[in-house]
Amino acid sequence: MFAIITSGGKQYRVQEGDVIRVESLKGQAGDKVELKPLLVGGDQTLTGDDAAKFTVNAEVVEHGKFKKIYVRKYKSGIQYRRRTGHRQQFTAIKITGIQG
Repeated sequence: MFAIITSGGKQYRVQEGDVIRVESLKGQAGDKVELKPLLVGGDQTLTGDDAAKFTVNAEVVEHGKFKKIYVRKYKSGIQYRRRTGHRQQFTAIKITGIQG
């Protein structure tokens, strides 16, 4: 059985035992998190009100930062160049079960 969940404006396909990195969530390592699925699949696919009866249980594994990305700005002819970096924070969660 699998589910599609949403977190931080992104959608993820998860199964029991998966560890995924999502946008930063509140909570310490070891805390439990419940997520609502958009879709539940398996023998048959459930969406809408049928999928709303399910919950995806997860456990916070760690907090960290993604790899640094560089943003460059450049305008030709006027010698304008800028480079900045950004590291987005994440929360790693382990899916412990899909119940409903």
